[in-house]
Amino acid sequence: MTKDDVRDYIAAFNRLDFPGFGKYYADDVHLSLSGKRDLNSRQEILDFYAEVAKVCREKLDITHLVVDEDGVAIEVKTEFKALVDDPTFIAGPLVPGQSIFITSRIFYALRNGKFAEIDAKRVGDARTGPSTF
Repeated sequence: MTKDDVRDYIAAFNRLDFPGFGKYYADDVHLSLSGKRDLNSRQEILDFYAEVAKVCREKLDITHLVVDEDGVAIEVKTEFKALVDDPTFIAGPLVPGQSIFITSRIFYALRNGKFAEIDAKRVGDARTGPSTF
């Protein structure tokens, strides 16, 4: 896994290219979303993000990136642009025309060059404001 691979993964995620970002997951990958939700396979993660895409567009911008032979650590600023009203959305209530902005630190453990364990944690409080994209 290289920094360019991670940038490609995030770019595919941002453009909703499910095969493009899904190829980076081990079949049995485990994802923890700030302790609020645990997903336990590549397919479960892809299905989750397909549901998320029905209510918002998610855009990640990498602010810090570290890669070594064991894993990846990134800090990302994420904007969740609401498409519909969803008061129960995992990152906070969605209101069309508004976005939720959060910063996360995500640690990826690698196995055979794929993401095997992903631990995403929110840093600080979420804020809302007008959508930027």
